[in-house]
Amino acid sequence: MEGVRQIARAAQSWGQQTTVACLDEPGQPFLEGDAFATVPLGPAMFKYGYSPKLAPWLRAHACNFDAVIVNGLWQYSSLAVWRTLHGTKVPYFVFPHGMLDPYFKNAFPLKHLKKCLYWPWAEYRVLRDARGVFFTCEEERALASRSFGLYRAKEFVVGYGTAPSPFARDAASAAFFSSFPTLKEKRLMVFMSRIHRKKGCDLLIEAFSTIVGSDPRWHIVMCGPGEEALVRQLQAQASALGIARHITWTGMLKGERKWGALFAAEVFVLPSHQENFGIAVAEALASGTPVLISDKVNIWREVEADGAGFVAPDTLGGVQQLLQAWIALDPQAQEDMRLAAKTCFNSRFDVQGSARRLSALVQRLAQVGH
Repeated sequence: MEGVRQIARAAQSWGQQTTVACLDEPGQPFLEGDAFATVPLGPAMFKYGYSPKLAPWLRAHACNFDAVIVNGLWQYSSLAVWRTLHGTKVPYFVFPHGMLDPYFKNAFPLKHLKKCLYWPWAEYRVLRDARGVFFTCEEERALASRSFGLYRAKEFVVGYGTAPSPFARDAASAAFFSSFPTLKEKRLMVFMSRIHRKKGCDLLIEAFSTIVGSDPRWHIVMCGPGEEALVRQLQAQASALGIARHITWTGMLKGERKWGALFAAEVFVLPSHQENFGIAVAEALASGTPVLISDKVNIWREVEADGAGFVAPDTLGGVQQLLQAWIALDPQAQEDMRLAAKTCFNSRFDVQGSARRLSALVQRLAQVGH
């Protein structure tokens, strides 16, 4: 949702009008304060997100728009758009946002079986009849066709992006250290994401235990919300490895403190087993912080090509390789990589550029068949 918000704000800044139709219940406080129009059509029912209001609203209002973009799959919203708009003059487009990644087939086989039964009657048709299916990077596009045997889509890699920090580096860093003053003299590796099994947190902790002896100032900052049971399990792992004092668990950080953590970090680490894009990776690059990521973070090719970080497999050996590669750099090489990180963000992942590319492509494709 944050990606939708940022793209809509960027488009609004050069005069394009965006309306977001969502399945939230009217009156929710998080629906307030955006510059674009929001139409809450909920509350949605069940995990499937069924809303009887969505299709009638589309039939009544879709003709007022140049195009409709569906964000995500496997819920009623994509099927409602297909049922309402396919065969009409209003083109629709789909952002799968990584939901076709074969990782889920292997990680959740029972869920995948249910999806296989649903696929030919719904999402296959949604993708087949879309004017365009948009992928955030080449890796996502390459993986999309590997989950289901029946697959047809007009594929386009459009990129994706986020906004840089609205806070000054020094002020944001000061805000972060005011909350965590004991970290001020540490060499910080920052993990920023949900604390989830697919994020490779256990690999990071074990790999970190093998390098922390190289400099007692090394410290991991684990930024993000997570299931209490998993967090306790990871903290127990750190204690068993004798490195608990070298890890700080901040919970979710927002605003100035979040950006302060990224500015304060020597390096950002995300060894995920699956990550479609990784907004936090792009935010780290925007902060001029090099990234250490697995080759399951789908923007790894772009990061590697620009020299903005290091990439390795999502294994214990791979994560050890990432940490050791950073430690082995001399100060000048580290500074060069910081500059490369900022350049990578500016050229590829700044939301203003990605929103303009998306807008231009939608306008071009919307004319096809007219």
